[in-house]
Amino acid sequence: MTTGSQGNQLPWVEKYRPKTLADVVGNAATVDRLRVIEENGNCPHLLLSGLPGIGKTTSVHCLAHALLGDAYKEAVLELNASDDRGIDVVRNKIKAFAQKKVSLPPGRHKIIILDEADSMTPGAQQALRRTMELYAKTTRFAFACNQSNKIIEPLQSRCAILRFGRLRDEEVLQRLVEISKQEGVQYSDEGLAAVVFTADGDLRQAVNNLQSTWTGLGFVSPDNVFVVCDQPHPIIVRTMLEACAKGDIDTALEKLDEVWNTGYSSVDIVTTLFRVTRTLDSLAEPVKLDFIKEIGWTHMRVLEGVGTLLQLSGLLSRLARTAIDPKLVTYT
Repeated sequence: MTTGSQGNQLPWVEKYRPKTLADVVGNAATVDRLRVIEENGNCPHLLLSGLPGIGKTTSVHCLAHALLGDAYKEAVLELNASDDRGIDVVRNKIKAFAQKKVSLPPGRHKIIILDEADSMTPGAQQALRRTMELYAKTTRFAFACNQSNKIIEPLQSRCAILRFGRLRDEEVLQRLVEISKQEGVQYSDEGLAAVVFTADGDLRQAVNNLQSTWTGLGFVSPDNVFVVCDQPHPIIVRTMLEACAKGDIDTALEKLDEVWNTGYSSVDIVTTLFRVTRTLDSLAEPVKLDFIKEIGWTHMRVLEGVGTLLQLSGLLSRLARTAIDPKLVTYT
């Protein structure tokens, strides 16, 4: 448990947030491109896209700190999705910051960071086009977003596009071990593996889950992790899938009832089915691909609102039939 100074009271995602690009976990090729910009000092407009919790915004802040040094506070403006970022904000707040005179190191520029940029209205994005051109000599823009296709083409063409991928399990695990040693966390290897499983490549989620489990239950074990994170236990889901692989639909349906009666939603169950299938070594590769395809179809139906026990039971029956004879399965 963490007690004492204010620094120890910080959430671990903030306490252990990387301060330099060298500390950023994963996406080595993309981070190396940022390090080249850091060394040259000439920062273009940037568009960073990728899933949540994999280091996009943190990388931009690390780059800004390296480029601007002590001028960071005066020369960086960050707007998040929680801020109003309509046309008025672009015309007033962003434009006013771009016009502001700030003492900077030679050859450096002010930086405007727009986090969750894909939630900006198309009108606000259109208004940015001219602003980016007018103040290009003094100001650079960095857009961080989950889906780059929601950024209009004129903005994309003005930016160097950097794509961040999901972090590998080994990278997440290594960082969790480092934090656990710093905080004196008691854990089992299986417990940390469970944290990595629940995060699914999202390092921020992994660190939050680690802190929640340790703070709440005092030991990081698989059972404690899945209680705190409130996800279906993958061992039960694995048993369900292995029964389907053998064509034993009765056992699979029993396990499904067990999970369903615990109160998990259809989305939780289908998502865990996908994650476990992806790592299930006992399945032959062609069968695994068929399983993933079938789970994907069901996931789509669940997201459209058909999240009943009957829908999930139908999924298991199709998985069992796929394992017996793939030719019997038709996709509609």
